[in-house]
Amino acid sequence: MTIKQKFLKYFDLGRFIEKSSAAVVYGILSALALNFFLQPGEVYSSGVTGISQIIFTLFSRTFGGTLLPISVIIWVLNLPLLIMAWFTIGRKFTIYTFMSITLSSIFIQLMPSWALTKDPIMNSIFGGVLMGIGIGYVMRLGISSGGTDIVALTIRKKTGMSVGYLSTVVNGVVILTAGILFGPQHLFYSLIYVFISGRMVDTVFNRQKKMQVTIVTKFPDDVRDAIFYKLGRGVTFVRGAEGGYTHQRETVMFTVITNSEYHEFRQAIYESDKNAFVTLAQNIRVLGNFNEEKNSK
Repeated sequence: MTIKQKFLKYFDLGRFIEKSSAAVVYGILSALALNFFLQPGEVYSSGVTGISQIIFTLFSRTFGGTLLPISVIIWVLNLPLLIMAWFTIGRKFTIYTFMSITLSSIFIQLMPSWALTKDPIMNSIFGGVLMGIGIGYVMRLGISSGGTDIVALTIRKKTGMSVGYLSTVVNGVVILTAGILFGPQHLFYSLIYVFISGRMVDTVFNRQKKMQVTIVTKFPDDVRDAIFYKLGRGVTFVRGAEGGYTHQRETVMFTVITNSEYHEFRQAIYESDKNAFVTLAQNIRVLGNFNEEKNSK
């Protein structure tokens, strides 16, 4: 692999813009959820955001005022988790996650808190929808909103369990703590929020879903190199296949990709053999050596 190929494999301007835009979208959605629904409705979020809300509420009730902004608490509590992500998940993942956390904190600080409704159930539902969409969207592009999502992703790498399910389990303690400290009604409203946001995460985040790809091509080596350099995926060759109509000899190739890699895969095929015949089978199960985080390092 040449120096240019190594650089292009490590840094893709298109992916940088895509992931940076996702971090901005998450920052806006999380700020809307927190400042317009969760905080005004006294609905406590899960994970680090929920812990930050609890600390903020206790600090405000004890000392009065808002001397310790919730945005600062969220940012500081995420720092040790980012260090863990650097060593367990990957450097690129950590850098983009740091970006999403920082942007979220900035938007939370700049955006005014405004109660759109006094109904705590409505606050729980709409807060969960906005936050779940934001979290699922950044996860879909291989980054995270930080907090216990990092813990969930680390566990998923070992077990393959659903991210939404793991997040719900991990964050149960935070919700229970809010209910004990501030009253059982907060526990029930927060449980509604956790359920809604967890379902939205699983709906939007489909990175873990896999596709089996079959490629029929006259240029197998070019296609193989393009797939490897852009996605880091290996392929299997079946040489000497014969076309039923033309009787020309071609090569059949097999590989497995995740849904989030589809656009890169499509670009790789177009650049290497735009006349290749390609089929994709979705939602397959894979037994054996398949790493979902090829591009996270």
